[in-house]
Amino acid sequence: LFADFASMFPDRFVNVTNGVTPRRWMALANPKYTELVCKWCDDHHWMTKLSKLTALLDVIGDPELEREWQEVRRYNKEILALHIEDETGIAVDRSSLFDVHVKRIHEYKRQSLNLLSVIHRWDELKRMSAEERARTVERTVIFAGKAAPGYEVAKITIKLINNVAAVINHDLETNAYLKLVFLPEYKVSLAEIIIPAADVCQQ
Repeated sequence: LFADFASMFPDRFVNVTNGVTPRRWMALANPKYTELVCKWCDDHHWMTKLSKLTALLDVIGDPELEREWQEVRRYNKEILALHIEDETGIAVDRSSLFDVHVKRIHEYKRQSLNLLSVIHRWDELKRMSAEERARTVERTVIFAGKAAPGYEVAKITIKLINNVAAVINHDLETNAYLKLVFLPEYKVSLAEIIIPAADVCQQ
């Protein structure tokens, strides 16, 4: 529909960013990453003109960039791991894959389906030998989200996540390979800690 109108009236369809998203989710929420991009783009104006990020294409594969990128990843994951431990008492492996699902808690947002996949992963780990487990990718699954106070299904979903986490996190056979966390009090300031540290986003 819009493609047809845009071909008829191209001057009426204009997309201009004011830089709010890059400033919020990169400069403010992820300052180390912002410093890295500024250094390798050799330009501080990319936040208001994202086309300047194409300068990064010239340095893809540079070992120094990759090393600095990994340092930023480790730093962001350390910040989130400390927050998880402070809020929940759960110690997570910083080198594990951080698998994140942060959304409004609702049936169509698929938290329950994702939780079933976590249970399936745990069940598979239980069936493996110690040698097979050692070859798997260690994973920390992180849920967070908001819901209306009266929404009973959301409350049940949160309780279910925490109950499953209590089993998985205390399983001495598998908890070195899989951890499950629900972070309470989800808000923008918490998202600014979670999102820069995510390896996988279940959005």
